[in-house]
Amino acid sequence: MVETHSFGVNPITCHAWNHDRSRLAFSPNNNEVHVYRRVELEWRLEDVLNQHDLRVTGIDWATRTNRLVTCAVDRNAYVWTQGDDGRWRPTLVLLRINRAATCVRWSPLENKFAVGSGARLISICYFESENDWWVSKHIKKPIRSTVTALDWHPNNAIIVAGSADFKVRLFSALIKDIEKAPEANAWGGRSSLGALIAEFPAPGNSLGGWVHAVSFSADGNRVAWVSHDSSIFVADPKRPPTRLKTQFLPYRAITWVAPDKMVAAGHDCSPYLYKVTPDGQLVMVCKLDVYKKREAGGLRYGNFIF
Repeated sequence: MVETHSFGVNPITCHAWNHDRSRLAFSPNNNEVHVYRRVELEWRLEDVLNQHDLRVTGIDWATRTNRLVTCAVDRNAYVWTQGDDGRWRPTLVLLRINRAATCVRWSPLENKFAVGSGARLISICYFESENDWWVSKHIKKPIRSTVTALDWHPNNAIIVAGSADFKVRLFSALIKDIEKAPEANAWGGRSSLGALIAEFPAPGNSLGGWVHAVSFSADGNRVAWVSHDSSIFVADPKRPPTRLKTQFLPYRAITWVAPDKMVAAGHDCSPYLYKVTPDGQLVMVCKLDVYKKREAGGLRYGNFIF
């Protein structure tokens, strides 16, 4: 069922939902994060988080621990914890970068998070309880451009990163100080932080465009991404990446909704459902948007006639 929510006229540059979608955090294209709570059929402003100095570029909401993490053009990140009084309190995380932060994602176990940036690196941040602060470690090589998108493997130890050099790379993100090496998975993987596990397309192949979004499947055996040339890619450890060049404007987001299905949406202002066939090919299933059409009996809106 499609729902429409309105929060003013300013662009929403990034957002995140809590675990049951009863609350929403978003940035209205400035240095603030607005937190709303749903009360019956309306949204009420709960708090305004304004610790950042420059425009917020990424938000993620930890579903288990109910913590927010934000990053911004000011090159910093904040972890926000809600107190008993309902107010959100920030903890500064020094990312040690010299360019703007671009995206942020909590790991599945929520014991660390990753931040992409224009500094051509990924900051893996975890909490050091002995010193009561967040520590940042870097993944640098062989990234050659701005990191634009991130997603975590379900095993909490592998991260996929898309960047403006047309590449998607899988890295080991294991922090030995706080966790043990995971069991073997389809990607193989290495235990040292920053070890390159896979790179798509292969070196020397410049197919695609700036990567806008990346997504691991629920079992972690496939990774999908969308790029600025209106293409969708799917890769797994057993075969080369599959590419579908679409006729639509570039997609900005993609997520798996089933082991073989994903939803992508972008500048066409409509979500589309895609499927991976048994032989590994990508096909479009349908357009998911609600549509309006004139009928003899009145206005048809989706499956309803008024």
